Amino acid sequence: MKVLLLGATGLIGHHCLQLLLSAPGVTQVIAPTRRTLPNKDARLQNVLIDFDRLDEYPELFDVDVILCCLGTTMKQAGSRENFRKVDYQYCRDAAELGRSHRARAFLLVSAIGASASSPVYYSLVKGELAQHLRPPDYDYLSIDRPSMLLGGRSEFRRGEALYARVPPLVVLFMRVPPRPYHAIQASTVARAMVNEALQLGRAVPVGPKVAVHSYENIVKLAQSR
Repeated sequence: MKVLLLGATGLIGHHCLQLLLSAPGVTQVIAPTRRTLPNKDARLQNVLIDFDRLDEYPELFDVDVILCCLGTTMKQAGSRENFRKVDYQYCRDAAELGRSHRARAFLLVSAIGASASSPVYYSLVKGELAQHLRPPDYDYLSIDRPSMLLGGRSEFRRGEALYARVPPLVVLFMRVPPRPYHAIQASTVARAMVNEALQLGRAVPVGPKVAVHSYENIVKLAQSR
């Protein structure tokens, strides 16, 4: 199976990269980035690109499955316009290019609460993207909607740092409310995505099919084989 991984330098994406390169069913991983990846695996094709000009790299989209882990924060982006460009436009462009090259499946990292009618701009943009992707021209469209992501980041995020320091009993009580809002390790989300991609490689879905995964399904997929 040939896989295109978008967002390989991100929190979830870098875990996906390692998992894909260790999977025997994956013959090639194409990972376009803005900076060179340190991994020198023979199956990795790391191409430096300008994401504003994705349509100039059509050969990257001649794959079986696309894993889209692209995303930023308002702080990193610096403006609503830049945030929307990364979290909506780049992902939308990638999905359309994948369609035109007949990729079989598109697996996307979204977020809990994503809705095209949300008053929260972050959730609104995520929701508009998901809405645009349906109905898919792919055999299979998967949308993962995790809540707060846990794991090492290059930048400090106050909410995640506070959550990581909360005593275990307090965390237990915090997890009693609706399960979709549980914090989750980024590595768990990555393993769920890769496991799902590998399962698609073994069985062609009777499609088109759309799957939306929140906390419980993500954990189940991460534990599946």
